[in-house]
Amino acid sequence: MKINFIYILLLVLIASSCAKVKLPSSELSVTTSSNTYKAGDTVNFNFSGNPDNIIFYSGEPGHKYEYRTRTKAANDLQIQFKSYVSFGVIAQNLQLMVSNDFNGVMDEENLNKATWTDISHLATWSTGADNVSSGVISLLPYEGTAENSLMYIAFRYTDTQKPQGQNRWVIRTFSADNVSPEGGSTNLAVMSTAGWKSISIKNPATFWTITSAQLLMYGGAATQPDSEDWVISKAFDSKTVKPDAGIALKNISKTVDSYSYVFNTPGTYRVVFESSAVRYNG
Repeated sequence: MKINFIYILLLVLIASSCAKVKLPSSELSVTTSSNTYKAGDTVNFNFSGNPDNIIFYSGEPGHKYEYRTRTKAANDLQIQFKSYVSFGVIAQNLQLMVSNDFNGVMDEENLNKATWTDISHLATWSTGADNVSSGVISLLPYEGTAENSLMYIAFRYTDTQKPQGQNRWVIRTFSADNVSPEGGSTNLAVMSTAGWKSISIKNPATFWTITSAQLLMYGGAATQPDSEDWVISKAFDSKTVKPDAGIALKNISKTVDSYSYVFNTPGTYRVVFESSAVRYNG
Protein backbone atom coordinates (compact mmCIF):
# COMPACT_ATOMS: atom_id res chain seq x y z
CA MET A 1 0.00 0.00 0.00
CA LYS A 2 1.35 3.40 -0.97
CA ILE A 3 1.31 6.96 0.31
CA ASN A 4 1.20 9.99 -1.99
CA PHE A 5 1.94 13.59 -0.99
CA ILE A 6 0.67 16.98 -2.02
CA TYR A 7 3.01 19.72 -0.82
CA ILE A 8 1.78 23.21 -0.04
CA LEU A 9 4.14 25.85 1.32
CA LEU A 10 2.76 28.89 3.13
CA LEU A 11 4.98 31.89 3.72
CA VAL A 12 4.07 34.40 6.42
CA LEU A 13 5.73 37.64 7.52
CA ILE A 14 4.96 38.51 11.14
CA ALA A 15 5.15 42.29 11.63
CA SER A 16 5.88 44.23 14.80
CA SER A 17 5.90 48.00 15.25
CA CYS A 18 9.43 49.37 14.86
CA ALA A 19 10.95 52.63 13.68
CA LYS A 20 13.54 50.89 11.47
CA VAL A 21 13.27 47.26 10.45
CA LYS A 22 15.04 44.65 8.40
CA LEU A 23 12.95 42.10 6.54
CA PRO A 24 14.22 38.56 7.04
CA SER A 25 13.22 36.01 4.44
CA SER A 26 10.39 33.60 5.13
CA GLU A 27 11.10 31.61 1.97
CA LEU A 28 11.29 27.84 2.28
CA SER A 29 11.76 25.08 -0.26
CA VAL A 30 10.98 21.46 0.62
CA THR A 31 12.09 18.40 -1.33
CA THR A 32 11.85 14.63 -0.87
CA SER A 33 13.39 11.77 -2.80
CA SER A 34 9.93 10.75 -4.05
CA ASN A 35 6.29 11.73 -3.95
CA THR A 36 5.24 8.13 -3.32
CA TYR A 37 6.24 5.90 -0.37
CA LYS A 38 5.10 2.69 1.25
CA ALA A 39 3.16 2.91 4.50
CA GLY A 40 5.62 2.71 7.38
CA ASP A 41 8.54 4.14 5.41
CA THR A 42 10.45 7.09 6.83
CA VAL A 43 9.95 10.21 4.71
CA ASN A 44 12.80 12.72 4.82
CA PHE A 45 11.79 16.30 4.08
CA ASN A 46 14.83 18.40 3.11
CA PHE A 47 14.72 22.16 3.54
CA SER A 48 16.43 25.05 1.80
CA GLY A 49 15.94 28.59 3.03
CA ASN A 50 16.07 29.71 6.62
CA PRO A 51 12.77 31.18 7.87
CA ASP A 52 12.47 31.98 11.55
CA ASN A 53 9.65 29.49 12.17
CA ILE A 54 8.41 26.30 10.52
CA ILE A 55 5.23 24.44 11.47
CA PHE A 56 4.48 21.04 9.92
CA TYR A 57 0.95 19.75 9.20
CA SER A 58 1.03 16.11 8.11
CA GLY A 59 -2.46 16.06 6.59
CA GLU A 60 -3.50 13.18 8.85
CA PRO A 61 -6.70 13.41 10.94
CA GLY A 62 -6.11 15.94 13.71
CA HIS A 63 -3.18 17.50 11.83
CA LYS A 64 -4.76 19.24 8.82
CA TYR A 65 -3.81 22.82 8.06
CA GLU A 66 -7.28 23.73 6.82
CA TYR A 67 -8.76 22.77 10.20
CA ARG A 68 -6.24 24.59 12.39
CA THR A 69 -8.89 27.12 13.51
CA ARG A 70 -11.93 24.82 13.34
CA THR A 71 -13.88 24.44 16.60
CA LYS A 72 -17.13 22.95 15.24
CA ALA A 73 -17.72 19.98 12.95
CA ALA A 74 -20.56 17.75 11.76
CA ASN A 75 -19.48 14.85 13.96
CA ASP A 76 -21.34 11.59 14.42
CA LEU A 77 -22.04 10.75 18.06
CA GLN A 78 -21.90 6.95 18.30
CA ILE A 79 -22.84 4.88 21.33
CA GLN A 80 -22.81 1.22 22.27
CA PHE A 81 -23.67 -0.75 25.39
CA LYS A 82 -24.27 -4.28 26.70
CA SER A 83 -27.53 -5.33 28.36
CA TYR A 84 -29.00 -8.14 30.45
CA VAL A 85 -32.65 -8.81 31.35
CA SER A 86 -33.83 -11.32 33.98
CA PHE A 87 -36.61 -12.05 36.52
CA GLY A 88 -40.35 -11.67 36.06
CA VAL A 89 -41.67 -11.81 32.53
CA ILE A 90 -38.88 -11.34 30.00
CA ALA A 91 -40.04 -8.55 27.71
CA GLN A 92 -38.68 -5.57 25.80
CA ASN A 93 -39.78 -3.00 28.37
CA LEU A 94 -36.58 -0.93 28.29
CA GLN A 95 -36.32 1.90 25.77
CA LEU A 96 -33.35 3.87 24.45
CA MET A 97 -34.26 7.56 24.23
CA VAL A 98 -32.42 10.68 23.03
CA SER A 99 -33.13 14.41 23.28
CA ASN A 100 -31.37 17.56 22.12
CA ASP A 101 -33.71 20.01 23.88
CA PHE A 102 -33.73 18.61 27.43
CA ASN A 103 -32.51 21.30 29.83
CA GLY A 104 -30.73 18.93 32.20
CA VAL A 105 -33.04 19.57 35.18
CA MET A 106 -33.76 16.11 36.59
CA ASP A 107 -37.43 16.22 37.52
CA GLU A 108 -40.68 15.05 35.95
CA GLU A 109 -41.79 18.51 34.82
CA ASN A 110 -38.64 19.22 32.83
CA LEU A 111 -38.46 15.65 31.56
CA ASN A 112 -41.93 16.09 30.04
CA LYS A 113 -41.08 19.48 28.54
CA ALA A 114 -38.32 17.93 26.45
CA THR A 115 -38.72 16.16 23.13
CA TRP A 116 -37.58 12.57 23.46
CA THR A 117 -37.09 10.26 20.48
CA ASP A 118 -37.36 6.51 20.94
CA ILE A 119 -34.50 4.84 19.06
CA SER A 120 -34.82 1.43 20.72
CA HIS A 121 -35.14 -0.21 17.30
CA LEU A 122 -31.51 0.68 16.53
CA ALA A 123 -30.15 -1.51 19.34
CA THR A 124 -29.86 -5.24 19.86
CA TRP A 125 -31.22 -6.11 23.33
CA SER A 126 -30.90 -9.00 25.74
CA THR A 127 -33.74 -11.51 25.74
CA GLY A 128 -32.27 -13.40 28.69
CA ALA A 129 -28.61 -13.76 27.78
CA ASP A 130 -26.01 -11.66 29.59
CA ASN A 131 -23.67 -9.08 28.05
CA VAL A 132 -25.61 -8.70 24.80
CA SER A 133 -23.98 -6.03 22.66
CA SER A 134 -26.23 -3.32 21.26
CA GLY A 135 -23.99 -2.80 18.27
CA VAL A 136 -22.72 0.64 17.27
CA ILE A 137 -25.57 3.16 17.16
CA SER A 138 -25.18 6.39 15.18
CA LEU A 139 -26.99 9.39 16.66
CA LEU A 140 -26.17 11.71 13.76
CA PRO A 141 -29.78 11.83 12.47
CA TYR A 142 -30.98 12.95 15.92
CA GLU A 143 -28.37 15.58 16.77
CA GLY A 144 -30.36 18.55 15.45
CA THR A 145 -29.15 21.29 13.15
CA ALA A 146 -27.69 23.86 15.56
CA GLU A 147 -23.91 23.77 15.74
CA ASN A 148 -23.99 23.88 19.52
CA SER A 149 -26.64 21.15 19.81
CA LEU A 150 -26.34 19.02 22.95
CA MET A 151 -27.46 15.41 23.14
CA TYR A 152 -28.84 13.57 26.18
CA ILE A 153 -29.12 9.77 26.20
CA ALA A 154 -31.59 7.93 28.43
CA PHE A 155 -32.85 4.48 29.29
CA ARG A 156 -36.59 4.40 30.13
CA TYR A 157 -37.88 1.42 32.13
CA THR A 158 -41.61 0.63 32.34
CA ASP A 159 -43.32 -2.41 33.84
CA THR A 160 -46.64 -3.29 35.42
CA GLN A 161 -47.66 -5.01 38.64
CA LYS A 162 -48.11 -8.73 37.98
CA PRO A 163 -48.01 -12.04 39.93
CA GLN A 164 -44.61 -12.93 38.49
CA GLY A 165 -43.13 -9.64 39.63
CA GLN A 166 -41.44 -7.11 37.43
CA ASN A 167 -38.24 -7.80 35.55
CA ARG A 168 -34.74 -6.50 36.02
CA TRP A 169 -32.54 -4.77 33.45
CA VAL A 170 -28.81 -4.23 33.73
CA ILE A 171 -26.70 -2.07 31.42
CA ARG A 172 -23.30 -3.69 31.82
CA THR A 173 -21.15 -1.35 29.73
CA PHE A 174 -21.54 1.95 27.91
CA SER A 175 -19.39 4.10 25.65
CA ALA A 176 -19.95 7.27 23.64
CA ASP A 177 -17.57 8.31 20.87
CA ASN A 178 -17.35 11.33 18.59
CA VAL A 179 -16.52 10.35 15.00
CA SER A 180 -15.37 13.22 12.80
CA PRO A 181 -16.26 13.60 9.10
CA GLU A 182 -12.67 12.51 8.38
CA GLY A 183 -13.12 9.29 10.37
CA GLY A 184 -11.19 10.20 13.52
CA SER A 185 -12.73 8.89 16.75
CA THR A 186 -12.61 10.51 20.20
CA ASN A 187 -14.06 8.85 23.27
CA LEU A 188 -16.43 11.15 25.17
CA ALA A 189 -17.50 8.84 27.99
CA VAL A 190 -17.65 5.33 29.39
CA MET A 191 -20.03 4.00 32.03
CA SER A 192 -18.26 5.68 34.94
CA THR A 193 -17.94 9.10 33.27
CA ALA A 194 -21.30 9.47 31.51
CA GLY A 195 -22.83 11.48 34.37
CA TRP A 196 -25.90 9.29 34.90
CA LYS A 197 -28.80 10.55 37.02
CA SER A 198 -32.15 8.88 37.69
CA ILE A 199 -35.77 10.08 37.79
CA SER A 200 -38.58 7.92 39.19
CA ILE A 201 -41.96 8.78 37.63
CA LYS A 202 -44.09 5.95 39.04
CA ASN A 203 -43.48 4.10 42.32
CA PRO A 204 -40.60 6.03 43.93
CA ALA A 205 -39.77 2.93 45.98
CA THR A 206 -38.00 1.53 42.92
CA PHE A 207 -35.36 3.39 40.94
CA TRP A 208 -32.19 2.96 38.91
CA THR A 209 -29.08 1.97 40.85
CA ILE A 210 -26.08 3.75 39.37
CA THR A 211 -22.49 2.62 39.95
CA SER A 212 -19.26 3.17 38.09
CA ALA A 213 -19.59 -0.35 36.70
CA GLN A 214 -23.25 -0.61 35.62
CA LEU A 215 -26.84 0.65 35.63
CA LEU A 216 -29.44 -1.60 37.27
CA MET A 217 -33.23 -1.30 37.39
CA TYR A 218 -35.50 -3.82 39.16
CA GLY A 219 -39.21 -3.07 39.33
CA GLY A 220 -39.77 -5.36 42.31
CA ALA A 221 -41.84 -8.34 43.41
CA ALA A 222 -45.53 -9.05 42.81
CA THR A 223 -46.61 -6.52 45.46
CA GLN A 224 -44.96 -3.57 43.71
CA PRO A 225 -47.19 -1.23 41.65
CA ASP A 226 -46.49 -0.09 38.09
CA SER A 227 -43.05 1.40 37.49
CA GLU A 228 -41.63 4.07 35.21
CA ASP A 229 -38.03 5.05 35.80
CA TRP A 230 -35.50 6.97 33.72
CA VAL A 231 -31.73 7.15 33.89
CA ILE A 232 -30.23 10.02 31.88
CA SER A 233 -26.67 10.81 30.86
CA LYS A 234 -24.94 14.15 30.96
CA ALA A 235 -25.15 16.34 27.87
CA PHE A 236 -22.78 15.38 25.07
CA ASP A 237 -21.53 18.21 22.86
CA SER A 238 -20.91 16.24 19.72
CA LYS A 239 -20.11 19.18 17.48
CA THR A 240 -17.29 20.83 19.43
CA VAL A 241 -13.79 19.79 18.36
CA LYS A 242 -10.24 20.76 19.14
CA PRO A 243 -8.53 22.69 16.35
CA ASP A 244 -6.10 20.57 14.37
CA ALA A 245 -2.51 21.00 15.49
CA GLY A 246 0.78 21.26 13.66
CA ILE A 247 4.24 20.34 14.87
CA ALA A 248 6.61 23.25 15.51
CA LEU A 249 9.88 22.26 13.83
CA LYS A 250 11.81 25.49 14.11
CA ASN A 251 11.89 28.81 15.91
CA ILE A 252 14.12 31.87 15.58
CA SER A 253 16.89 30.37 17.72
CA LYS A 254 17.09 27.05 15.89
CA THR A 255 18.39 25.88 12.50
CA VAL A 256 16.71 22.91 10.81
CA ASP A 257 17.91 21.38 7.53
CA SER A 258 15.52 18.41 7.37
CA TYR A 259 12.70 16.59 9.12
CA SER A 260 11.79 12.90 9.14
CA TYR A 261 8.27 11.55 9.55
CA VAL A 262 6.52 8.18 9.24
CA PHE A 263 3.03 7.80 7.71
CA ASN A 264 1.56 4.47 8.80
CA THR A 265 -1.73 4.57 6.91
CA PRO A 266 -1.90 4.41 3.09
CA GLY A 267 -3.48 7.39 1.35
CA THR A 268 -2.85 10.78 -0.21
CA TYR A 269 -1.80 13.49 2.25
CA ARG A 270 -1.91 17.27 1.84
CA VAL A 271 1.31 18.11 3.65
CA VAL A 272 1.74 21.75 4.66
CA PHE A 273 4.86 23.51 5.91
CA GLU A 274 3.98 26.94 7.26
CA SER A 275 7.05 29.17 7.43
CA SER A 276 7.26 32.65 8.86
CA ALA A 277 9.76 35.42 9.47
CA VAL A 278 9.71 37.98 12.24
CA ARG A 279 10.62 41.63 11.73
CA TYR A 280 13.30 42.90 14.07
CA ASN A 281 15.01 46.22 14.85
CA GLY A 282 17.89 47.21 12.57
